[in-house]
Amino acid sequence: MRRFLVTAAAVAIAGGLTACGSSSSSGTPTGSGHTSAALSCTRPGLQHLLFKPGVLTVGTDKPAFTPWFVNNTPTNGKGYESAVAYAVAAQLGFSHSQVTWVHEPFNSVYSPGPKAFDFDINEVSFTPQRAQAVTFSDSYYPVQQSIVALKGSAIATKHSPAQLKTYLYGDQIGTTGLTYINTDIQPTRQPKVFNTLQLAASALEAHRIDALITDTPTAQYMAAYQLKHALLVAQFPTVGEHYGLVLAKGNKLVTCVNKALATLTSDGTLAALQHKWLGIFLNFPTIKP
Repeated sequence: MRRFLVTAAAVAIAGGLTACGSSSSSGTPTGSGHTSAALSCTRPGLQHLLFKPGVLTVGTDKPAFTPWFVNNTPTNGKGYESAVAYAVAAQLGFSHSQVTWVHEPFNSVYSPGPKAFDFDINEVSFTPQRAQAVTFSDSYYPVQQSIVALKGSAIATKHSPAQLKTYLYGDQIGTTGLTYINTDIQPTRQPKVFNTLQLAASALEAHRIDALITDTPTAQYMAAYQLKHALLVAQFPTVGEHYGLVLAKGNKLVTCVNKALATLTSDGTLAALQHKWLGIFLNFPTIKP
């Protein structure tokens, strides 16, 4: 998926998510599967694998949007992805002050070549195509796609599988939302493609498209706080999509990152963080494409 612009008022609202919603379990790990018995998953043992010795360098896009981050400040540990990054860092032996954040645009995260980070957390869904250029960790969040439309539009009430094919969709280039439109919904009209999700949302507000597709938390945040007269129509069944931390291709640090994620899954940390930061975004009807 891709993320969306946050207003100052919405950020203030996002700070109060901690008491809302219900928990959602982490997705089944399906990452790289690298193993290395000789690798020590301690901070001293990882120094030779780090982008900068002594610190864990984490990448994400700028701005960093709610509910994944809060106040466009990855360093505050607030928002689901910021909290997950610090939880992984702690498992690897890094304190809060030993984590450094760098800006990495979304579309460059999974492009080939060297990386200026140890791992990136940026709502990047694992796909086999992307995994040819980078290494993915196991899942830190299972993804379902949802429909965002305007209140009073036909799709708001008429969204049977056959009806879904008749609408004009729009989405950001390179996203799994756009892929879902083309491969699962298979509309009769070619969807409009935009460079950013914000442009797709603007097209929705201008009635130039009927709907857009994005992950459920982002979809609900857009509908509730970003777009006037918008709503989350419904979400689709899971297709096994999940977010993974992204590392440079072949980086053996993924072994220890996966161990950290396994611990955070088994001890309930990921579920608790999803409840805290994403809970209010997850209770929506599921429909078939």
